[in-house]
Amino acid sequence: MTESTFAAVPVIAIDGPSGSGKGTIAQALATELGWHFLDSGALYRILAFAAQRQGIALDDAGRLAELGLNLPVSFSTNNSNIILNDIDISTEIRTESVGNAASQVAVIPAVRAALLARQRAFCRPPGLVADGRDMGTVVFPDAPLKLFLTASAEERARRRYKQLIEKGLSASLPTLAADIAERDRRDANRAVAPLKPADDAIVIDTSTLDIGATLARVRDLVRHQLPWHPS
Repeated sequence: MTESTFAAVPVIAIDGPSGSGKGTIAQALATELGWHFLDSGALYRILAFAAQRQGIALDDAGRLAELGLNLPVSFSTNNSNIILNDIDISTEIRTESVGNAASQVAVIPAVRAALLARQRAFCRPPGLVADGRDMGTVVFPDAPLKLFLTASAEERARRRYKQLIEKGLSASLPTLAADIAERDRRDANRAVAPLKPADDAIVIDTSTLDIGATLARVRDLVRHQLPWHPS
């Protein structure tokens, strides 16, 4: 993809901590707009999962970065299926253990650099909705609309607990709350691309909003902030 193509493709960057609703909102918005969808967190989960399968330590920056550059992964439309080495790992990478491992590898500068081009490659016409933690600050700093979704740690833990139980997975609310607090601390304090709103991002606190109300708010912002968007 050329620089001119990259600059011409509109991007909506949606950042925020785990459990804020950003992934659900980003995917729903991409579907409504008919745009591409990037779940950047999935890339870090895939990398962590692949590293564990290959016996690579989660602090081995060199081997992790090399794995990130050559990760044999493919995505179906809107990331509904994730294929690694011809095996569907869509469910495996969504466990809490893989999420925690992903948070550990995400603090490594070489890993973030290795995955940057792969993330930007998702930016294709007619547009992209990008979900992550540094979409508006690092990956797509020129995005015409940047959102930062957040919610209290307690509410985010409750949402994650409900999500896991509905999937038939075991979960402990106190453990989830502790894991989320630790992940927040790690994400906010990493040396490269710490979790924070971009200077020009619109912050939405979803603590008291359900998905429907949050999506309605985001739709309104898209309609008013992006004049080229068809009504």
